[in-house]
Amino acid sequence: MEPPVVPENGPPAVSLCVLTKRGDFVRASHGRRYAAPGFNLQARKRALGEAAGIRIGFTCSRKVGNAVARNRAKRRLREIARQVLPDLGRDGWDYVLVGRNDTTASLPFDQLLADLRRALKKVHG
Repeated sequence: MEPPVVPENGPPAVSLCVLTKRGDFVRASHGRRYAAPGFNLQARKRALGEAAGIRIGFTCSRKVGNAVARNRAKRRLREIARQVLPDLGRDGWDYVLVGRNDTTASLPFDQLLADLRRALKKVHG
């Protein structure tokens, strides 16, 4: 894994790792949850020594639509996570964003960003 990039005038960037193993998704599904209009957030605090950094997973079932719709929804989820998690995500946590039928791909992008900020505050609150 590459070391985090250090901006000129700030702290090191937070490393975001993508979840790929089914077990990680299952463990996150048993953690805390928040249902936003555009997606569902599942989050869990990892055990000590399990992994470092913030880990994020994305999933969209066939209920979201055909492959084109699912990929569009996942692209939008990846982008909101890229923008919000370095600021509001916590080190040592796993997050899974689950796309919702029709709404993930169609809601205004600003609303998705606001929903993720609100969801993270609720999950950590």
